Amino acid sequence: MWLEMRYIRSDRRFLGAALALALAAGGLSGCKTSEVFHNGYIVDEAALDLVPEGSSREQVLLSLGTPSTTATFDGEVFYYISQTRTRSAAFMKPKLVDQQVLAIYFDKDGVVARRANYTLKDGKVFDTISRTTPTGGKDLTFLQQILSGGGGAANSVKNLFNNL
Repeated sequence: MWLEMRYIRSDRRFLGAALALALAAGGLSGCKTSEVFHNGYIVDEAALDLVPEGSSREQVLLSLGTPSTTATFDGEVFYYISQTRTRSAAFMKPKLVDQQVLAIYFDKDGVVARRANYTLKDGKVFDTISRTTPTGGKDLTFLQQILSGGGGAANSVKNLFNNL
């Protein structure tokens, strides 16, 4: 009987230590050190291949779904936007790691004229389909237009002062 008690006590110690170790490991596994958030439209290459240039607006909607937003300035454009953010701890602000904007440009007849996939590359918008980065060109601020004496707002200000 003394021998049985001795083994039972050692088994209890072993089981107690194993249980404490399992609880500690389970508690630590619940602590996350990093989280990744995927928001928006995730581009599926197979679906994108279904809308080549010359496709109709309806074909784009059937293949890619409803766009995140649209624009109708120089023609209609569908934008599918996605972002990836990471957060190192639950109380910290998420940091933007990746952003993609798939733009489908339509001509006046509602047919796909061009596709572009813009991403963040070195802090600039970059088109991964045509491999071009848009340039600023002649985008002048209101003050630059006034000081340059060019058209646009500068002529409006000159006309305003000439009429007074």
